[in-house]
Amino acid sequence: VQLQASGGGLAQAGGSLRLSCAASRRTSSGLAAAWFRQAPGKERELVADISWSGGTAYYVASVQGRFTISRDNAKKTVYLQMNSLKPEDTAVYYCAAGPGSRYIYWGQGTLVTVSS
Repeated sequence: VQLQASGGGLAQAGGSLRLSCAASRRTSSGLAAAWFRQAPGKERELVADISWSGGTAYYVASVQGRFTISRDNAKKTVYLQMNSLKPEDTAVYYCAAGPGSRYIYWGQGTLVTVSS
């Protein structure tokens, strides 16, 4: 499985960005997907994840109510809509996929920078 993340960039505080993660044709169905992020000098953290069906999603408390994870299985793409961005959201964002919560497939990172 190959994952390609895109959509990062520079945003002002209070602004929005949408990240996309497209999977290769060899993607197996039934995989959960997630977005992680790693800020400079910090450990990587799980931001949000979503079940294969899209019926279950989890968000870390710091993004609850601001970020929305979604997926379009027909397009093999997972999205992260990020609204009301804050400078502390600045990080490299990674998409991942795997069975259950075992994220064994990773995309390259996409940098999100939020200016104050």
